[in-house]
This record gives sequence, C-alpha cells and structure tokens, in this order.
Amino acid sequence: MKAAQETIKTASMDGSFKPKISWPQFNWRGAIAIVSFFVTWHFLVKIGAPGFKNIASPYEVFQTFIAGYINNTAYWDSWAASLKRVLYGFLLAQLFGIPLGLMLGTRETFHNLAYPVIEILRPIPPLAWVPISILFWPTTELSIIFICFIGAFFIIVINVHDAVRNIQKEHIWLAQSLGASRSQIFRRIMIPSVIPSIAVGMTLGIAVTWNVVIAAEMISGDSGLGRLTWEGYVSHTVTVVIIGMISIGLAGYLSTILVDYLEKKMMPWRIVR
Repeated sequence: MKAAQETIKTASMDGSFKPKISWPQFNWRGAIAIVSFFVTWHFLVKIGAPGFKNIASPYEVFQTFIAGYINNTAYWDSWAASLKRVLYGFLLAQLFGIPLGLMLGTRETFHNLAYPVIEILRPIPPLAWVPISILFWPTTELSIIFICFIGAFFIIVINVHDAVRNIQKEHIWLAQSLGASRSQIFRRIMIPSVIPSIAVGMTLGIAVTWNVVIAAEMISGDSGLGRLTWEGYVSHTVTVVIIGMISIGLAGYLSTILVDYLEKKMMPWRIVR
C-alpha cells in the first residue's frame, strides 16, 4: 500500500508559514485485494483444486510461523543476512555504475573503448556469474554480494549512459553560448537530466538484486531467506517454503518503499498526488 506524505504550508495568525502534515489515506482497495488473495488461497486448498492438493493453507502457514519462527533468532538472522547482502550489492552498484555511466555518456573515446565490453557482459544472467564468483572471491559472503552487485550494476550503467546520450544538444549549446564552463554544464544540465534515469535504475536494480540474492543463497549460501526457503523444499516442509516466500516478498516490498522515498528526495520537483 503505497503512501505519499504531502507537506502543505499554511499561514498562521501572525503571517508566518508553518508546515502542515497531511497523513496518507488508507488504501482499502489494496487491503481488500490482499484479504481476497488469502481467502481464495484457503478456499482452493480446502476444495483440493488442481495444483493445491499438496499446498498448505494460509492458516497452517500462520500456525507454523507463530509456533516456530516468530521468536526464532535464526529466522530473523536470515532476514538480516539477506538484507545486508542486498544493501551492500545495491550500494556498490550505484557507487561504480553511476560514474561509469556518466563517463560512457560524456567521453567519446572512452565510450568507443569500453561500451562494447559492457554490451558483451550485460546479457550474461547474474546467476551465470555464480561459479566464477565462488572461484574468484575468497569467501561465500563476498561471492553473494558480488552477484547482487552484478544484478544492479549493468542496469544503472545503461540507464545513466542512455540518459546522458539523450540530452538535447541545444541545451548544451545554449549554455556554452552564455559562457557556461564544462563543470557548470555537468552540474547544471547533465546531473539534473540523469537523475530520473538513476531513479529508474534504482527501482529496477533493487528488484533484480533481490531475485539474484535469493537464487545465490539457494546455490551457495549457508544463511539468508533463500537458504531458508531451500531447506524447506529439501525437507519437504511446504509451510516453511511458503514462509520463506512471503518473507522474501515482504523484504522486497520494504526495500522498494525505501527506494521510492529516496527517489522523492532526489526529485523534489515531482509531486505525487
């Protein structure tokens, strides 16, 4: 349920302005959709619909969660492990991807040298890097963080590169004709132009990062939500598999909320109603 918080300035009695907080409205349609999903799931399990005969009902999953996981330190450690890997990989992808995208877009010689390499590496699925990362990095933890980094890195590089290359030349020519220096053009024209693309890259990157971290944890990890889900599958415990899946969905949703918040801070001129 997505919420937007809007600050409205109102005049007080003495003529000064004070911020007034408008609290987000409750998304009752979204709440009804979520409740309907679980009710439908429960109904299909109870009638033994095709594909649901071996699936646990929401009530059974809830019972298992309350009995064995809500107070289980290992379960919350799995949350912490996955969140840490996603955070490190995502931040590293922004740290290296944004400057590289800017250089590819602004330096023609560097673009001609490096962009073909990027285009060769970009189509390789992040999971195809797992064997190489295990061999290259000394620990499993670094290998998984590297996979998370790869998942978001190429997305942000291409988004920033395309944004820089699509800046209208007339804007740059006009700034040059008014005596703007290269640093002023970079700060005043290029950076504001690429911020929306950086925001898009962040949104797509965080989703891909969660996808790859779960798969990497299943393949080579010894902790995390992906490993929890895999252990439930190996032990044929359907309730544990579903607990892992729901946990992954919630973790990804919370990460998206954080990214949306950062996007609003990056682009204050965009008013979401």
